[in-house]
Amino acid sequence: MTQIKTPRPRALSHRGLRRFLTPRRAGDHKGVFGHALIVAGSRGMAGAAILAARAAARSGAGLVTLAVPRGIQDAVAGHVPEVMTLGLAQNARGAFSPAAAAELSRAAAKKKFTAMAVGPGLSQDPDAKKFLLQILRKVKIPAVLDADALNILAGSGPAAIRRLLSRSGGCVATPHPGEMARCLGVGASRVEADRPAAVLALSRRWGCAVLLKGHRTLVSDGRKIWINQTGGPALAKGGSGDVLTGLLAGLWTQRLASGRGSKDEALESAALAAWLHGKAGEAAGRLATPWASSASLLVEEFPAAFKAL
Repeated sequence: MTQIKTPRPRALSHRGLRRFLTPRRAGDHKGVFGHALIVAGSRGMAGAAILAARAAARSGAGLVTLAVPRGIQDAVAGHVPEVMTLGLAQNARGAFSPAAAAELSRAAAKKKFTAMAVGPGLSQDPDAKKFLLQILRKVKIPAVLDADALNILAGSGPAAIRRLLSRSGGCVATPHPGEMARCLGVGASRVEADRPAAVLALSRRWGCAVLLKGHRTLVSDGRKIWINQTGGPALAKGGSGDVLTGLLAGLWTQRLASGRGSKDEALESAALAAWLHGKAGEAAGRLATPWASSASLLVEEFPAAFKAL
């Protein structure tokens, strides 16, 4: 992580964030708000896929499809009745196989997905890595990259990643500090020592918007940095990041499909997702305490977060 001049992070304002929320009009129908694609899961990590899909469904997106390895399709379908599921080819270990990329590409051509989220529960299986790299080349729609997608990409050179992510509509990377450290090739302690410099560095290096999770989440487009001040200890649970990924994908999908956004849709959707995610965490903490809260409860508190905005 080279030394760069880091602008001072600006706090996200309630008034400013309201402009990032896709407005609803009396004559609207589900098609106005787009079709979000969630690509997630593997044997033993179906929960990550379910949480991301639930969050996307509760974000306001018109339609949501959850693509998973075929072996867990029936299991996840019963947990997200509002969401369509797409079972793709898997290997003997229950991860996506490379053949799944061609299947997903064909589905994308037919269904016209607006944006996608990739990574929760994907695993770092060698076949999953091949699958990820192929879909980033073949499925050219805006993408939220999280979890194992980031860990897989971290093993490639910055120039190769930048070429791969030069895609229609751009991308948003959502690392936690450990993932950020792997992406930048530095220690996690260095990331935490200067979080603004880290989020700015990865955004410039990869050429995409970046949301650095953790206490006081940061969002950057490589030029400016916003700091989120919602959230709390109730978010310190497994699955919270998967919820954020689905929420962000759904919010971005609405803005893209409706045409009611701006040229900074990726950055603004990321900022809005961070704020709403934090507000839902605050509500979950009040209801269940930070100890007894969970990622599933976080999704149930989305209404409180939207009402607060």
